[in-house]
Amino acid sequence: MVTVLFFGPVADRVGVGRLDVEFHAGMCLQDVFSGLQPQYPEAFGLVSLAAVNGAHATDMSLTLTDNCEVVFMSKFSGG
Repeated sequence: MVTVLFFGPVADRVGVGRLDVEFHAGMCLQDVFSGLQPQYPEAFGLVSLAAVNGAHATDMSLTLTDNCEVVFMSKFSGG
């Protein structure tokens, strides 16, 4: 399984903060994004940041491993 976490307005639009996605050999970050985006287009329209196992991920072809954690979130600002 791949644990997918959502934060901020992305989580609000998905309706949950966590989903589990079935892992398959050769799976990459783009596979997770592409698999969930059609189900939650409003949420994924906001995604601008991704992380895998706590590290910022900019390469959508990054290969995932079983039991890894993926995070999708939008840009945020503090004040």
